[in-house]
Amino acid sequence: MESVGKEEACPRCSFTPEFKVESVEVCRRGDRSVGQVAKGFDLTEAAVRDWVRQAQVDAGEREGLTSSEREELAALRRENRRLREDVDILKRATAFFVTETR
Repeated sequence: MESVGKEEACPRCSFTPEFKVESVEVCRRGDRSVGQVAKGFDLTEAAVRDWVRQAQVDAGEREGLTSSEREELAALRRENRRLREDVDILKRATAFFVTETR
């Protein structure tokens, strides 16, 4: 098998959703082990195991956060961080203007 679907070759690569689905399906069919699939696609076993585990969660076969829940949580955390930064800026501005008006 060749490394189809790889977006770039680096220590922290990202892969297309189609590539991940294909890798998971090969594992789920039972033809090959996770290690064999990882070696065939030039991946780490941990990455393939994570994809298989997430596919099981998404299918309701395993407990955990689904992919959409993970995306929503990440978005909410980003928004929360941005809002905290906004509040911090407003606090500093308030303190500045209080000292300037005295």
